[in-house]
Amino acid sequence: MGVGKSAIGRRVARELGYKFLDSDDCIEKLVSKKIPEIFATEGEARFRSYEREFIESGHPESGCVVSCGGGLVIEDGMQALIKTKGIVICLFASVESIIERTSRNNNRPLLNVENPEARIRQLLAEREPIYMESGACISTEGRTIPEVVKHMLRTYRTCAKRSRTEK
Repeated sequence: MGVGKSAIGRRVARELGYKFLDSDDCIEKLVSKKIPEIFATEGEARFRSYEREFIESGHPESGCVVSCGGGLVIEDGMQALIKTKGIVICLFASVESIIERTSRNNNRPLLNVENPEARIRQLLAEREPIYMESGACISTEGRTIPEVVKHMLRTYRTCAKRSRTEK
């Protein structure tokens, strides 16, 4: 949350001439509910199943950049599944940056708690080891969007080249 996945993903897609998809936006359209409403009425487990359905069949097999929610890879089997779909790049930021970037957004049900900072620290402690195993990792900390986009494009091209030579 709050690391710039959507803003950066849109620019990377544009640079590559690919389609951009945000998994949360696609899920909201599919079920005609906003993410907080899904969490409130159907629960987090159901939301995670929507994420799985999206990854399994909700987007083209190629020619797209997909921005996924931060909890997607933590569910059993999802890390392996997303690796079959393409190149995975995880974005990171400090707790302080995430707090600052998410504090004005009420569309984050996991942070609608009494102490959002403690919740962010807890989520990162749980998720960071999984993120590190999921793919290439890039920090957005102290970088402009164009700088991160450049780094992502370089990483993507390196991983794509490596992937082609391994086949």
